[in-house]
Amino acid sequence: MTDGRYSVALISPLAAAGRAEEVVQRVSQAIQLGLFVDGEQLPPETEFAAQLGVSAMTLREALATLRQQGLVETRRGRTGGTFVRRPSSPPVAVLRERLRGMTTSSLRDLIDEQFAVSGAAAKLAAARASGADVRRLYTLVRQLSVASTLGSRIRADSRFHIEVAQASQSERLTRLEVELQTQLAELLWLPPDPADPAEATELIDHAAVSAEHRAIADAIAAEDGDTARMLAEQHVERNLRRLTALRLAMTRS
Repeated sequence: MTDGRYSVALISPLAAAGRAEEVVQRVSQAIQLGLFVDGEQLPPETEFAAQLGVSAMTLREALATLRQQGLVETRRGRTGGTFVRRPSSPPVAVLRERLRGMTTSSLRDLIDEQFAVSGAAAKLAAARASGADVRRLYTLVRQLSVASTLGSRIRADSRFHIEVAQASQSERLTRLEVELQTQLAELLWLPPDPADPAEATELIDHAAVSAEHRAIADAIAAEDGDTARMLAEQHVERNLRRLTALRLAMTRS
């Protein structure tokens, strides 16, 4: 069993007026992205609420909803608490509706931000990453290359980008990358509707994404900051083209 304090620290606090629905969305996305390990124990409610910047009552309401959704379970007794139950796959229908509801300009703005954050993080990581950081990056590259389910691919992809940001040793860049991953990672791997010819060409190339991650890791390992930044930015640009094309195909259909 692992302690969730470190995982919670990766999630940015909500606004002071954060509502239970916002907590549910933020925590459920963190679970889907693999920021929480399956079976991980969440911090005590008072501590968890303080870390998220919400009241204890708001957190309790959110946890009740997460229990109903099967994403957490609460156990009684001396070794009890609230524990993560990570599903094997994200809710594709919900994600499709989320993408359909986004404008192309809002989508572009999000990826423009990731372009800046990921590029800067990769360049700094090339100068600051430790040997352990580089080994974790290669581990995540391998995990993505062999991942066979939608959920495992999303988690390996998002964790790679978050690990690059952590290797930059910038807390601000890491928090920004985590926030961007919670909004984009699941959408980037959203499969097209096989019954819709307009979407059929927008299937993500799993092997190509794995190769791009390896190239970024290689540049960081070689301490080549300019190449690492260029590769990270190109990777984000390709994501933008595919996701925008899928969003437009949904609109046409």
